[in-house]
Amino acid sequence: MSKLCLSVCLSVCFSVRLSSFAAKLPRAAQLLQLSILSFAACLLSSPVFADDVDDVIEEVIVTGEFRDTSVSQLAASVSVLLPEQNGESVSHLEEILGRAPNVNFSSGGSRARFFQVRGIGERGQFSEPLNASVGLLVDGVDLSGIGTAATLADVSQVEVFRGPQGTVFGANALAGLINVVTPDVADELSGSVDFGLGNYSAIDLGGVLSGPINDRVGFRISAHQYKDDGFIDNTRLGRDNTDNHDETTVRGKVAGDLDQGGWQVVFGSINVDNGYDAFSLDNDRNTRSDEPGSDTQESKYLGFKLDHNLNEKVALDASIAYVSSNIDYGYDEDWTFAGFDVDGYTATDLYSRDVDTATLDLRLLSRAGEGLGAGKVDWVVGFYAFDRQVDLTRQYTYLEDNFTSDFDVDRLALYGEVSSELAAGLRISVGLRAEEHSANYSDSESVSFAPDDNLLGGRILLEKVLADENLLYASLTRGYKSGGFNTSGSLDADLRLYDPETLWNLELGYKGSLLEDRLSLRAAVFRMQRRDVQTATSITRVRPNGSSEFIDYVGNAAEGINQGFEFELAFQASDRLQLSASLGLLDTQFEDYIDGSGQNLDGRDQAQAPSYQFYLSGDYQIAQDWALNINVEGKDDYYFSDSHAERSSSYELLNASIGYSTERWDFSLWGRNLADTDYFVRGFFFGNDPRDGYTARGFTQLGAPRQFGVSASANF
Repeated sequence: MSKLCLSVCLSVCFSVRLSSFAAKLPRAAQLLQLSILSFAACLLSSPVFADDVDDVIEEVIVTGEFRDTSVSQLAASVSVLLPEQNGESVSHLEEILGRAPNVNFSSGGSRARFFQVRGIGERGQFSEPLNASVGLLVDGVDLSGIGTAATLADVSQVEVFRGPQGTVFGANALAGLINVVTPDVADELSGSVDFGLGNYSAIDLGGVLSGPINDRVGFRISAHQYKDDGFIDNTRLGRDNTDNHDETTVRGKVAGDLDQGGWQVVFGSINVDNGYDAFSLDNDRNTRSDEPGSDTQESKYLGFKLDHNLNEKVALDASIAYVSSNIDYGYDEDWTFAGFDVDGYTATDLYSRDVDTATLDLRLLSRAGEGLGAGKVDWVVGFYAFDRQVDLTRQYTYLEDNFTSDFDVDRLALYGEVSSELAAGLRISVGLRAEEHSANYSDSESVSFAPDDNLLGGRILLEKVLADENLLYASLTRGYKSGGFNTSGSLDADLRLYDPETLWNLELGYKGSLLEDRLSLRAAVFRMQRRDVQTATSITRVRPNGSSEFIDYVGNAAEGINQGFEFELAFQASDRLQLSASLGLLDTQFEDYIDGSGQNLDGRDQAQAPSYQFYLSGDYQIAQDWALNINVEGKDDYYFSDSHAERSSSYELLNASIGYSTERWDFSLWGRNLADTDYFVRGFFFGNDPRDGYTARGFTQLGAPRQFGVSASANF
């Protein structure tokens, strides 16, 4: 019997034994038990020590810190996601976030616009301005809060930082940051043409061209379009494309070398022209809207980055970026049509925003080995400026005139960090960031605010490099988020303003490479203490006709605790088999919190915070040019909102692909959610069905059903 056959047989037998035992356990315990023990079975049964095996886990470089660092040597909890790793056709950030532990997202539109890390993050936006708890950068361009534009065309990796990034990124990274990185320019002229087809009339077209302009300057340009009909049947209009996707991405990059450094210019245009018809009175994929909504966004950006060695001891990093976005988001509020019911109503709601964002980051830092104290103390000092202008127009059936508002926010920050070796392999870092946040708001209902906040964040980090180059670290970090205001004219005065939120995060972590670099392991345990928690709640007001108006607003809860465990590994089990896994365990709760409707939520779980998330993946090289991937991701149930008790059910999604790859050609047959599992990406609780007298109940938006297709690339 071959080693591969023996491996498979032992794994199956071991898994069967484990399954019979785990059947006696609760569901969450079963999943955890089976995930860990099945992986152990693979360790025991795979031909790890075969003489002809020399594969090791490839190291990945993280770019989102002060200095580029390998993920295994970065003393922070960060996942690096590679969009093409599993051979699936992915077009948007929401399709790969399930691979990272303790990371969630909410939709409420055609795509996920907001993200949650360790149970912290916004879930939606209507008229009110807001500041994101989880930042989103694309090649250094700030797209925080407008994540519909997070397409993955021509993206090399996605870095997900978990926990407050109060020193490096500031107010938009209370819970974490998502850093999207595109590929570097190629040394030789090369490119590709990409094509894909899938069910639901999906079509995927794109191309990349990259190479040198001269000896010191190179370029990269890519264009990509993705379309599908969506997953909804509109029975009123007899259409199956009212919730469609139509997304075009153009990216460019020009980079050059200097005698003492380098520079880079990035530019792009992301045009999203999607439909929005996602909610049904029957909580299924059959809608009745006579005026389906839209979810469109056109973003154009430009960024410049300079890395320059000023002398033998000091380097300058400078970046400046600008992005302009036009965002239209609207829906059929009644989800039906005129005449559907004698007690029915008809209403539409459309929000149009023009968002302009400019950022500047100037940073001086010591060059490697050239810090203070004979090179033993590395240092960084920097200045950051942020300006965002948002103009909103709301067109709503129940408003006599359009609602308009102007919102400007400015941030100025000074930051710095020093890092020193205390002993052989033992290093301490201390960082601090002071930020001034000022905003100006006015609207057509004569509401105006001009709050100012002085905010402070930072970290203390202790790192220990072990004899085998593995890493232990402990950190205490402080993140912050500016205060704000609610704009609804019907809110009481004491509900209008809310205070800044702060967060302390204590984290212990380990990163190691074992079994002759075949096994890469990262684990962290954390406890976060939230103060003056900014949480979305709501008031439901009844209209004269008996229907309900849903008023969403933000207030300060007293405190919150978010704690848990994160675990990631990659294992080269043999020259043909690589396994990877992640697991996130999360425990969250409010302390001393009574919401807007008077409910006492003391001790209740926070929203968008599943108690477990997991991801398991296996890549098997069938032959020299053929590869198979099978992966599964899952989440526990969780509350959709802090304002009601509706929950998403727990679920698992099975995905797979088989690919053929040569120097010139790549071909993949792929499928996602192969078991066609129903799962939810947004949920509300209010009355919107005239058939039951507008009784308040839960309404949910379904995630993508079974998808399958083929993808091909021709490389030249």
